[in-house]
Amino acid sequence: MRKLVILALVGLVAQLVDGALGMGYGLTSTSLLLVAGVTPAAASASVHLAEIGTNLASGVAHWRFGNVDWRVVSRIAIPGAVGAFAGATILSAISTKTAEPWMAGILFVLGAYLLIRFSRPLAARRPAGPLRGRFLGPLGLFAGFVDATGGGGWGPVATPALLVSGRMEPRKVIGSVDTAEFLVTVAASIGFLIGLGAGGFLLPMVLALLIGGLIAAPVAAYLVRIVPAQLLGAAVGGLIVLTNSRTLVDAAALPGAARPVVYALLAAGWLVAVVLSVRIVLRARRARLTAATAAARDDAPARPGDDGTPDTRPLEPANR
Repeated sequence: MRKLVILALVGLVAQLVDGALGMGYGLTSTSLLLVAGVTPAAASASVHLAEIGTNLASGVAHWRFGNVDWRVVSRIAIPGAVGAFAGATILSAISTKTAEPWMAGILFVLGAYLLIRFSRPLAARRPAGPLRGRFLGPLGLFAGFVDATGGGGWGPVATPALLVSGRMEPRKVIGSVDTAEFLVTVAASIGFLIGLGAGGFLLPMVLALLIGGLIAAPVAAYLVRIVPAQLLGAAVGGLIVLTNSRTLVDAAALPGAARPVVYALLAAGWLVAVVLSVRIVLRARRARLTAATAAARDDAPARPGDDGTPDTRPLEPANR
């Protein structure tokens, strides 16, 4: 029972991250499950099965709010499903000993990407026409494959690529990627079912993750209003990097004296990224405050003499 409660908390934290960033459910939950000793294939399979429910609810919500571009969904969802099925089949076939460093490496790279992405300001670009299928198809295929083999990665791969293109509104990028992810998680779950059998899914774990995610969904909607996504992204990226670095260090067979140095360097990089993200958040807040002050000054009624012209109003007689 205690383990299920911990897993529910894992699902809760993962959904909080995903709800605030639009990505990170699979990365966060899979990393924490690997730390808890769950095998890579079982962790990815269980996370994807739990994501079917959360992605369905997310997709319906985005559709109702008009955040979905169905053309983009159709162009990335089907290749994404193919890539996810292939990734799940491959991960199910390889041994646990081989899969652990592979998955840890993918998660480490994606965590480092989150650190870099959220520790610097993002440049806005102007739309330049619709996205082409020759871009969306390979993107979906690659993102789906990474998502299944790494236990997460659909959002961190697909969302930034569409945002950087500058050809979609950010809300439609997130809504379309989340909606397409439903088909990706279904395909990955089918691949794990064929490769591992029904026993490959730890159903109590799936239920605990799902319950935690459903509880966190409304909290995440509030969290995104009070916690800057820039800061949360850098914090989560560092957590993913550190939790997966141990597996990579063990796979590299580094000597004992070198391991503390590696961990210290990673922790220092995490601290630098968080500091940079805090500076970006504070700079943005100062800019908004300055703009609001200037707007309030412009809306205030002008007084004679404020524009430099002399005040020609007659003087009022002094009270005697």
